Amino acid sequence: MATMVFVNFPVTDVQRSTEFYQKLGFTQNKDFSTEEASAMVWDDNFWIMLLNHDFYSKFINGKKIADTKTTSSVLTAFSLESAEAVKKFGETAKANGGDFYRVDMGIPEEQMYGLEVQDPDGNTLEPSWMAM
Repeated sequence: MATMVFVNFPVTDVQRSTEFYQKLGFTQNKDFSTEEASAMVWDDNFWIMLLNHDFYSKFINGKKIADTKTTSSVLTAFSLESAEAVKKFGETAKANGGDFYRVDMGIPEEQMYGLEVQDPDGNTLEPSWMAM
């Protein structure tokens, strides 16, 4: 069995975040979603769990939730099939309340292309493509 990865993001509005991630191409799995959390599926092995702050707090044993608009907590990178798919992902995020920017790593676009994509709460995804 392949390992599944579940990334948990604290969000201020589960419904708004669910709609944002659906527009990026994720599908909501309603079997694992509630009013407090939304299970967003990219593929068989990669899911993002959107948790409201009260529910997220139950898992962090008294720690404070980072304000991801001003503090980085994690960069979640995943691959896409092409540089164009990465660009489209970033543009879709921006058109739906998120944002993106590109870090110049000194690697030609024909070899590797990635973006830093932020959701409305400031959680960061790194869609990327690499010529293999």
